[in-house]
Amino acid sequence: MATPLEGIKVLDLTRLLPGPHTSLMLADFGAEVIKIEETGRGDYLRELASGKVGDTGGLFLLINRNKKSMTLNLKKEAGQEIFYRLVKGADILIEGYRPGITKRFKIDYETLREINPGIIYCSLSGYGKDGPYAQKAGHDINYISYGGVLGMTARPGEKPVIPAINIADTLGGTMMALVGILLALQARQRTGKGQFVDISMLDGTIFSIAPIAAEYFSAGIPPKCGKTQFTGAFACFSVYETRDKEYLGLGAGEPHFWVNLCKYFQKEEYIPYQYVEEKQEEIISFFEERFKQRTRAEWTTIFEDVDVCCTPVYNLAETFTDPQVVHRQMVFEMEHPRLGKLKQIGCPIKLSDTPAEFNVPPPEMGEHTLEILSQLGYLEAEIASFKKEGVI
Repeated sequence: MATPLEGIKVLDLTRLLPGPHTSLMLADFGAEVIKIEETGRGDYLRELASGKVGDTGGLFLLINRNKKSMTLNLKKEAGQEIFYRLVKGADILIEGYRPGITKRFKIDYETLREINPGIIYCSLSGYGKDGPYAQKAGHDINYISYGGVLGMTARPGEKPVIPAINIADTLGGTMMALVGILLALQARQRTGKGQFVDISMLDGTIFSIAPIAAEYFSAGIPPKCGKTQFTGAFACFSVYETRDKEYLGLGAGEPHFWVNLCKYFQKEEYIPYQYVEEKQEEIISFFEERFKQRTRAEWTTIFEDVDVCCTPVYNLAETFTDPQVVHRQMVFEMEHPRLGKLKQIGCPIKLSDTPAEFNVPPPEMGEHTLEILSQLGYLEAEIASFKKEGVI
């Protein structure tokens, strides 16, 4: 069965999370992704200790399936010439350097579009290609700090809590890069020309905070954690402890869910006060007391028959064995020739006719270098010379 991106070639110069996560989705839907790693260390996500499988970083193994890997020293002129040959046949390039670095290596958009006018060049950085912060280094914590997200995790009198997921990297970076790349690909079908896709993880983070931004634009006062509709200010949208010290997430935000909840607890007098601030302390106190009377499992069973949007708060072991998650194939196993069976996260986009495919395990560093160079027309003697000179 043909995949949506069959015939599309992607050159991925990125490392760590946002860029490889982007090319993962492209690879799952059939693009040929060549992961270009610097000689020596490669993508240092391979060696990060957190969650290692054997000698390889677990996160690297989660986000680099379906890709080829080649090593290439772009600081050397011969490495640049090899890269230019790759660019001639490529459709998409993804890089995550700070602005100016690619120009120093002679792999900037202006240089590459002269070689291939159809190239879609995605620059994925913390702050974008311009502006006063363009040259700043940063990571997810920095982008969500500037983006107002981290500040919103702080309850009054407490310091902010770092979110468990990389919001800026994934929502602000990966998702925005994917949209930008696919938009540019669609535009190229009409114009025949590629273009520069400038993705800032700070920009993407700000785009994702619409609910709290709306409150700020309306009131003119920065909202505080625990004081807004979606951070626990109201009884209908909050987290409650159960008898067994577990938790439930209650999302009865719409009036009909709230009515169902109040009727179940025989507190119909609370129905008119769903969003009346002066009544929240009383109502929250009532629900806190009632939810502690049963276990999480008991409440979960009860709310299967009561339409109120109330769910158990899971740990990851529970998430990956949940019947809905398993049914949707959001966790599966893939065989790696050296590391054995690898747990993988599935693809969240389910296409009816051209679904994602998971065919190839994550590559060893430089596993496909010789294959790719041969396809580019280099002879064995030239390849041996490249290796001797540290080009590959």
